[in-house]
Amino acid sequence: MNKSILGDKKMKKENLTKQKHNIGRREFVKGTAATVAAFSVVPSHVLGGPGKTPPSDKLNIAAVGIGGKGQENTQVVAQTENVVALCDVDQALCADIFKSYPKAKKYSDYRKMLEKNKDIDAVIIATPDHSHAVIAIAAMELGKHVYVQKPMTHSIYECRRLKEAAARYKVVTQMGNQGHSNEGCRLTKEWIADGAIGAVREVYCWTNRPIWPQGIRRPSEAPKVPDTLDWDLWIGPAKMRPYNPAYHPFKWRGWWDFGTGAFGDMGCHVLDTPYFALGLDNPESLNASFVIESDYEKTMKHTYPKASIVHYKFGKKANRPAVKLHWYDGGLLPPRPEGFEDARQLPNNGVLYIGDKGLLLSPDEYGGSPRLVPETKMRSYKLPAKTIPRITVSHEQNWVQACKGQAAAVSRFDYATGLTEMVLLGNLAIKARGELVKWDKENMTVTNHPELNQYVKEQYRQGWSL
Repeated sequence: MNKSILGDKKMKKENLTKQKHNIGRREFVKGTAATVAAFSVVPSHVLGGPGKTPPSDKLNIAAVGIGGKGQENTQVVAQTENVVALCDVDQALCADIFKSYPKAKKYSDYRKMLEKNKDIDAVIIATPDHSHAVIAIAAMELGKHVYVQKPMTHSIYECRRLKEAAARYKVVTQMGNQGHSNEGCRLTKEWIADGAIGAVREVYCWTNRPIWPQGIRRPSEAPKVPDTLDWDLWIGPAKMRPYNPAYHPFKWRGWWDFGTGAFGDMGCHVLDTPYFALGLDNPESLNASFVIESDYEKTMKHTYPKASIVHYKFGKKANRPAVKLHWYDGGLLPPRPEGFEDARQLPNNGVLYIGDKGLLLSPDEYGGSPRLVPETKMRSYKLPAKTIPRITVSHEQNWVQACKGQAAAVSRFDYATGLTEMVLLGNLAIKARGELVKWDKENMTVTNHPELNQYVKEQYRQGWSL
């Protein structure tokens, strides 16, 4: 055959190969997002099988709310990706953080950021709880992947909307409950499935939070808003009220209108492992048996209590009996169980599983370092095979990999919605002040106390909507 013909064919083949692989970064990210959303196992041609190179293009990431946890989340993704935009309503609080990313564009209004920065692929959202949903929806509607700090939302209705939006827009999502990427929750699930402590019928969960003010009166003073703070944007969808440092920074967690209290802050960590290990869902009923309050109208009407105990009842499933779960916060601890060695103390945060054949203790807020109790039982226990896939990168980097089609996000919204609802239902029980709360999951309704449904779907102030 003529050499020139062979050469032409070779050149055409090379050009065709280049065309096939010359996919723009944004087109690749968008395409693989749909793949990860649809499959829990990513095909080898996406991951990079034998003789193939995995995708390596960097994501363009923006962050909204960088004065607290968002700063840490951004630092982690910046190790491998491009941080192209930063947004925070408090320019003074974030001045030093802004300086750390000289190439990133700076904003105080996330809406302007999304409008002007067309190159954004993914957004980290770490604002106060009451703003999570409106920002996440705005990003997802534009096809942006989202990483939303825990709790996923401020209300149960918002949870459902975010879950629906993630599926509709085929974006990669992750809630910032980083313990779900750790080893402890997987070990706990494997050991319980192995029958290490028999059937689990009761669980105790506790935290030393709050470490911010709760059970306090609403301030009456209205000092001048700092020139560097956009108070209207900070209030967002909540009811307007005068600026006061009792709300910002950080102290917003203790106020019903902005935060979700100790439950929202720590419940998505502490309750995550039992939710995962036992296959829990929305409870059949729950009630608060202990709430510290002095004057409801002046304190608890506006802020979460200083401490509380809430009891959940979960129905029987095919693979487990009915479960009672007890939540303690404000430094309150569960009763010391039989079987504890004399020298063993309950930690400040933890989970204790009561099984028919023994006890299992996770002595931290992330479900880490699980141990059978007493220690002699742990030493004699033959560990089962590790059957649950492990995450070998950080929680943020797991999300980054998912955005690139290299993995599945472990706390995506179809998982995080149920966990967040469980947490937010605990706050409804606190609002019920000792009364039993019966929950209709399908209709998203408290059936026996209709006055609580105003907290299931909250009213946004004028100009704000989902």
